Amino acid sequence: MTFFDGKETLQALLNSLNDGVIVADINGDFLLFNPAAKDILGIGSEKIVQSNWSSIYGCYRTDKITEYPADQLPLSRALKGEIVREEVVYIRNPERPEGIWISISANPISDEAEKIYCGIIVFRDITKKIRKQEILERYASGVEQTADSIVITDLQGVIEYVNPAFESISGYKQDEVLGKTPRIINSGKHDRVFYKNLWETITSGKSYRGTIINKKKNGELYWSDQSITPLKDNNGNITSFVSVLKDITEQRMLQEQELQLNTAREIQQFYYNPTISVPGFDIAGHSYPADMTGGDYFDFIPMPNGCISIVVGDVTGHGIGAALIMAEVRAYLRAFTKQDNDPATILTKLNSELFTDLQSEQFVTLILAQINCKDSSIIYASAGHVPAFLINHSGKIDCIMESTGLPLGFMKDYKIENSKSIKLTEGNIAVFFTDGIMEAQSPKGEEYGLDRAIDFINFHKHNPSDKIVESLYQEVRSFSKTQPQEDDITSVICKMKQE
Repeated sequence: MTFFDGKETLQALLNSLNDGVIVADINGDFLLFNPAAKDILGIGSEKIVQSNWSSIYGCYRTDKITEYPADQLPLSRALKGEIVREEVVYIRNPERPEGIWISISANPISDEAEKIYCGIIVFRDITKKIRKQEILERYASGVEQTADSIVITDLQGVIEYVNPAFESISGYKQDEVLGKTPRIINSGKHDRVFYKNLWETITSGKSYRGTIINKKKNGELYWSDQSITPLKDNNGNITSFVSVLKDITEQRMLQEQELQLNTAREIQQFYYNPTISVPGFDIAGHSYPADMTGGDYFDFIPMPNGCISIVVGDVTGHGIGAALIMAEVRAYLRAFTKQDNDPATILTKLNSELFTDLQSEQFVTLILAQINCKDSSIIYASAGHVPAFLINHSGKIDCIMESTGLPLGFMKDYKIENSKSIKLTEGNIAVFFTDGIMEAQSPKGEEYGLDRAIDFINFHKHNPSDKIVESLYQEVRSFSKTQPQEDDITSVICKMKQE
């Protein structure tokens, strides 16, 4: 008995199908092998024993490595009475070296006595579908693993999906945002018109691209370079919106820091490293900031009484904040020295102003030394600043200009005292520092110190003041070698010329 005896019409129908159809009898001999089956498998109905089906046709499990046992193939199972639905098998053989995927359904065929006498399989090539699925899975994996936040909403803006990056950046877990709208990360930094224009753009089918400030679960704000794209079906209808948010907070902070640095540099250019010419004196100074901007300050201020004030100050820390405080100090000093000649009174007023303006951990050390050019004398007031020194012509220290009060901004209504008048003689050198010189360290951790600085100045005392200042800085940096400059370095040299 054959399955298709006298069934020419049915045979013709089966031959016209795009799906492969194979029928085998209980012994494993092929009774029907339509053309589509050969087209799909690449090999036709050879005289092949059942045990060799897998090896000849190249049938593999879905891992594409493990060969399918012949007795477990869908057609073999159908011959045992099993019904198989849509089983996926990978085919790779000499005729199909690139490999294809097929989906197989199998059924046993029985006679009236329910005795199985053959089995039938119907299968189709699903390679395109599988490969498309693989691509989608790779995309899905990429979406899950990307460092950028991805949010998918429906047409009403209700969140349907967020990836792990969104959870990491925003602080919200997926179950906290599903069913809600992106308003949950609204920072309040954009007005209604902004969001109205955004919504009108995407609902019209256009993509949106811009920078948006969002808010994390903990209230922290962050900047996002954000794109929102409408997804459309085959008819061009919008079905959902996909938003990709790239966290650019660090980049924005660097940009803002650079802007602040530029502003601070512009401010400092007005007063950094001033010069002055005074008959009978050779005065020079220089400040070398540790950062692009510094917190050290020096100035030469002509006084209403005809004297010259040398100012050297040091703001706690260095960088932008210190530079801006230093600018404030300079502005106050310039204003107060126009009103008063007394160094102690000027610093007392300055302390009162700074106490209000500075944070609790901030303060300023500063020395204001007033040189009377007529009688060749110095009087000074020092608010907690490192000592200045008066060196005589033989290189010995004649006077140490110690602090006469607390640092500025440290205590309200504190009165700073003046020093006694100090007589200058020919060949005297007045030396003013900030602590960046003394505290500079070698690679072994040894500090440069005061003695080295004084010895260096004595050794070079015959050079002009500006050369001494410059070479002293180079000497300190040479001492530190590869060590980074940790603090601003400032020095001022005032030499009384010899006749």
